[in-house]
Amino acid sequence: MSQLVDRTLAALRSEHDTLAGLVRTLTDDQLAASSGAAEWTVAQVLSHLGSGAEIGRAPIARAAGETVPAEDNQTIWARWDASAPRAQAEGFLEHNARWLETVEAFTPEQRSSLTVDLGFLPEPVPLVTALGMRLSEVANHSWDVRVAFDSAAGVDAESAAVLVDLLAGPVGFMLSFLAKPAELAKPVSVAVPGGALVIDDAVTLVEDLEAPSATFTGPAEAFVRLLSGRLKAPYDHGVRVEGGVTLEELRRVFPGF
Repeated sequence: MSQLVDRTLAALRSEHDTLAGLVRTLTDDQLAASSGAAEWTVAQVLSHLGSGAEIGRAPIARAAGETVPAEDNQTIWARWDASAPRAQAEGFLEHNARWLETVEAFTPEQRSSLTVDLGFLPEPVPLVTALGMRLSEVANHSWDVRVAFDSAAGVDAESAAVLVDLLAGPVGFMLSFLAKPAELAKPVSVAVPGGALVIDDAVTLVEDLEAPSATFTGPAEAFVRLLSGRLKAPYDHGVRVEGGVTLEELRRVFPGF
């Protein structure tokens, strides 16, 4: 598990550096452009990521012994929502960097032993779970920003590979929030990059499965975007699903967030 923590941290650092490099070049008009998240501008996506970093850093820092003043989430969101687009972009750069600096400073022992009370789950979770949930959010919303300026953009390949491993392990419970398995008339199993997706009363991602009933052909980044509702035309070039389920049916199972 320690290797997965290190890979997740490396992916988060790479995501930040890539997105920050782009954000620093954006004009006011580009910040106001529509993002890959249909109802948000680029600046609003960055505001979401920045406020998430501000809110998410507090429980992780407290788990490591830091005293962090309490502030209501609604107050934080309201402050970000009221900010101008340029301030939202600059706030993302500041708060996401601070979040990263906090987690990157953990010792190997802390990385393996810390548990974090995120406040919205039934019990504290291992650090790898908190990091994996953040990577899912950052990787998908980074795509939302980048695809606004590059229609061929994909989720970072290494982030996608790490997310597949995380979803087959410590963050697999997230699939229950992402999926609507009742959209399918019958159970299916789908071979996907790095594993197999099993959809019956629930949805699970397993590392291996004999004789799946369907096959998803495409890169891991496309599969990650499917799970978050982002594998839509015209961003689905080259992806095929063959066998006992169609791509359109899978899209209904994963409507997105």
